[in-house]
Amino acid sequence: MRPSLAVGGTAAMHEGTLVSRAQAGDVTAFEQLASAHTDRVYAVVLRLVGDRGEAEDVVQEALLRAWRAIGQFQRRATFATWLHRIAVNEANRALGRRAQAGSSVPIDDEGLRLSAPPHQGPARTAERGELRRSLELAIAELALPYRTALVLRDIEGLSTREAAAIAGVGEAAFKSRLHEARTKVRAAIGDAALLAAPG
Repeated sequence: MRPSLAVGGTAAMHEGTLVSRAQAGDVTAFEQLASAHTDRVYAVVLRLVGDRGEAEDVVQEALLRAWRAIGQFQRRATFATWLHRIAVNEANRALGRRAQAGSSVPIDDEGLRLSAPPHQGPARTAERGELRRSLELAIAELALPYRTALVLRDIEGLSTREAAAIAGVGEAAFKSRLHEARTKVRAAIGDAALLAAPG
């Protein structure tokens, strides 16, 4: 049975109960469990692949893979971390296929968009808009491990521990990737652009 791409919603039951039911074959429990995390997973994937249609496909495939593998979920991490890791791996596969086809990361209107800080005058808004666009392009140019680190930690605001678990590496390796990603972005567009990114 193929789980649908649920958007929004919160699980009325405790996560552990839903996981147990899903592992027993209850697809409704799985969809209820996944729906609490789908929006954030989609946001991460969209910033990795840069295209809404492809991001939707990646998330749908990640949900299907998660459903098929729910029996092997051993609860060493939270369900959210586990689902994010599956989605990041699926994004990596999609980008690998794109690289083999000779395509680059597209930047559509929603792909890597970073929100503008509120309460700005027109000149400041335009200046920050240029910096954001430069930052988006610089992020899109990063190799996936570095882009993933930057998106998870600096854009999504996850803790180093959770972001490292999603990336599938130790915290020291993750910090190294994040440092390298920040260094590459600074080299591409300068320190000032990093101030345009949300904290």
